[in-house]
Amino acid sequence: MKHLPIGTKGSKTIEVTQDTLASATGSGTVDVFSTPNLVLLMEEACVEALKEYLEDGETTVGTMVNIRHLAATPPGLTVTANAVLTHVEGRKLVFEVTASDDVELVGQGTHERFLVDQEKFTAKSLRKKVIHKGSHI
Repeated sequence: MKHLPIGTKGSKTIEVTQDTLASATGSGTVDVFSTPNLVLLMEEACVEALKEYLEDGETTVGTMVNIRHLAATPPGLTVTANAVLTHVEGRKLVFEVTASDDVELVGQGTHERFLVDQEKFTAKSLRKKVIHKGSHI
């Protein structure tokens, strides 16, 4: 990974549509932006912050999410997530994340990601399939 300065920022915006509602994602029955989609948007803002710093074959994976969903957002409004890198410890990257709709702050918290070699990470995860198949013999 290229040098990654503290304070590196990323953002991502989405319009709240029917498929992003709690009632559509199974996370509730109300027609407001779902918490799973809020978390996803915040993760995407972190990924956006890292884009220019990753070397070929590198990626990051989310390892911790600590988010408060503070206010409901109805369909038709937009939500923008912002991420700011606050801590780097080896391969661990910690972000402060916030999200606002067209009216107010709707979410805040922290998100942790780890830098990994994509090929090695994928190969390691696929070994579980071999282990799983072997346990059913």
